[in-house]
Amino acid sequence: MENQTVNEGKTTAIISYITIIGTVAALIMNSSKKNSFASFHIRQMIGLVGLGLVNQYVITKFLGGTIGMVIAVILFVLWVIGFIGAVKGEEKSIPLLGDQFQEWFKSI
Repeated sequence: MENQTVNEGKTTAIISYITIIGTVAALIMNSSKKNSFASFHIRQMIGLVGLGLVNQYVITKFLGGTIGMVIAVILFVLWVIGFIGAVKGEEKSIPLLGDQFQEWFKSI
């Protein structure tokens, strides 16, 4: 049963990692027939998008471009980890805030 859930949600999960447009598309694709695997990865990506926006518009502005660039690189590494997890069919939270993203966006 679990393998079927992963297989059915894998495409949506992968799409969620392809820019913010992909995240929105994945949300729409997952809205009618909720798939727990796809929802897991959509929540991870929504968290990363939120952190990226905070980094771009708050941290970089007030703390400087160097700190913003370091955080952007960290976010990119977290994105790669999440993307690889979606491709492999794993529900593994990204390091640092992945578990928090699952809690904060549990309604998705």
